[in-house]
Amino acid sequence: MPVQYERKQSVIMKRNKSLEKLAEAPRTSRLSSPFLPKEESKLPEIKKGSQFTNEFNKLQDLVFKKLTRQTIMSTEILKKIQIDRQFFSDIITKTMQELEESGTFTSLLEALGKERENKMHFYDIIAREEKGKKQIKSLQKHLFTVKKERQAEIQSRNEYIAHLKDQLQEMKAKTNMENRYMKRNTDLQISQTQKKCNRTEELLLEEIEKLRLKTEEENRIHMEIETFLKKEQQKLEEKLEFWMEKFDKDTEMKQNELNALKSAKASDLAHLQELAKTIREYEQVIIEDRTEKEKTRKKIEQEDLELKSIIKLQAWWRGTMVRREIGGFKMPKKDKDDVKDSKGKGKDKDKRRGKKK
Repeated sequence: MPVQYERKQSVIMKRNKSLEKLAEAPRTSRLSSPFLPKEESKLPEIKKGSQFTNEFNKLQDLVFKKLTRQTIMSTEILKKIQIDRQFFSDIITKTMQELEESGTFTSLLEALGKERENKMHFYDIIAREEKGKKQIKSLQKHLFTVKKERQAEIQSRNEYIAHLKDQLQEMKAKTNMENRYMKRNTDLQISQTQKKCNRTEELLLEEIEKLRLKTEEENRIHMEIETFLKKEQQKLEEKLEFWMEKFDKDTEMKQNELNALKSAKASDLAHLQELAKTIREYEQVIIEDRTEKEKTRKKIEQEDLELKSIIKLQAWWRGTMVRREIGGFKMPKKDKDDVKDSKGKGKDKDKRRGKKK
């Protein structure tokens, strides 16, 4: 059997199966599926009756469409059979001609190879189609799970929205109570502040009256002081004129005295310079006299010192000459008694010296 014919039959069978599924769909739709939400089972009976009539109408349409499709498919099958028959006849004629001409049947083998390749390609397409169906089923399952998750999420969100609505109602009630309380509180505060303002206004009016009286008194005192100060100013102006005249006279007199003092100062300064000159001369004479006296004093002291040193030197020399009996100088000899007496006296002197110490 050629590949195209098998392909056509498989396509026709798939279409028939899909039509049967569509025809059975309304029957199964009446059954309650566990995946449907619980709210659909609680619909009123009127809605169920309308659904039943709609499904019946759909079934009639599907049966009519199925009959028309079957007639169309039968004509297509006949056309396909005619094409396959023509294909077989062409191959057979080619192989017969080749056998008669060359005694080979390569054209038949080539045709079989092409058909085999087409069949393998068709099988690949079928495998890809099955794989795609499996993927579609897995995606449908995933979509179903996602829908369930979304429904659960929507339900939880609806519950959360209901909870938020309850909270909103509570907050509205609470805010209304707070607004009423705040309104009363503000009214009381306004009344209290108004009373305070009235009291402060009265106090300020009293203070304004006091200040007005005080300003009037201050103005009166100011006028009296102003008149008094004007009189005093007039007196002071008269005194100022008197003192200005006196100042001019005194300054003129003092200027004359100053000029006289300046002339006296100049004469005294000249006399002072002369005296300073004479004092410097006297100081020079005194310094020269002092230096002369100092020289004479040092000279006398030097002479006295030389004389004393000469006398000492002569005495030392005489003593040495006497002790050593040089020349005509000799020590006189004394008796033994005198020596003893001198020794005793020497001891007494030593004892006295020791006591004094």
